[in-house]
Amino acid sequence: MNSMELPSYLDQADPVRERFDRLKQREIILEVKDLNKKFDTSQGQVTALKDINFKTHRREFVCVIGPSGCGKSTLIRTLAGLESPSSGEVLLDGKPVFEPGPDRGMVFQGYTLFPWLTVKKNVMFGLEMHGHSRATAEGEAMEWIELVGLSQFADSYPHQLSGGMKQRVAIARALANKPRILLMDEPFGALDAQTRGKMQANLLEIWRNIDITILFITHDLDEAIYLADRILVLKAHPGEVNELIEVSVPRPRTVEQFISAEFLATKQRLEELIHPPSEEDESLPMHMVRMAKVGDDVEPVE
Repeated sequence: MNSMELPSYLDQADPVRERFDRLKQREIILEVKDLNKKFDTSQGQVTALKDINFKTHRREFVCVIGPSGCGKSTLIRTLAGLESPSSGEVLLDGKPVFEPGPDRGMVFQGYTLFPWLTVKKNVMFGLEMHGHSRATAEGEAMEWIELVGLSQFADSYPHQLSGGMKQRVAIARALANKPRILLMDEPFGALDAQTRGKMQANLLEIWRNIDITILFITHDLDEAIYLADRILVLKAHPGEVNELIEVSVPRPRTVEQFISAEFLATKQRLEELIHPPSEEDESLPMHMVRMAKVGDDVEPVE
């Protein structure tokens, strides 16, 4: 399937077609060409990523999903310049990526804030490292802190913040250097369901209001459909591109759309790709020994 065509299993509503037509007209920000990544282990060489090819347009929101162990985190670390590819290349604005740089912001699942710095100084850190004066860094940091809704906590320390607030600071810090692309490795995976939902909505609001392209790793299918323009699905062992799916759920997205026909059809397709039907059930059988009293049943016995 052409990576910018709507899949046949979804209704091709005119607004959705128009959105993807506009997306196709934007310049390419990120291009991954024939990317391979191998690791040497005590058991021999292991291929984590194999022949990865895709492109991301300016202001596009792309999610990456796949089975456990498919190389999602390896991929995003390679895009960030934290890992070197075994072969192939990563191009950002047409320039090869060899190492970390301010043109790529990175947000991890773990809270990576400096615990000895306040919220404001955490966001200022990268700006000062890149030569901004303290006054300039402080002014710009406060703009980003206000954007993520934490102005009243600017002088607080990370241990005084909730998990969701810490990730908002991490997002502000990543965006303060005005990167071309924001790379996010399961940033909401450690949050409770309620906070996670709020963070997803906050991220979409930030994305709508600034010129940023986002590549977002997740294992949550609902999250991927809710956030993404397109979803890159990887195969497992080694990680290969299985399919690149356009999400036909109209924007702006709402939680009510989780039960819409477009949302459910997309989720069904993703589940088919990640968990294809198999002739053999590879799960281990469970041999249970009854340890409850006879007659003390919590469910009807068939």
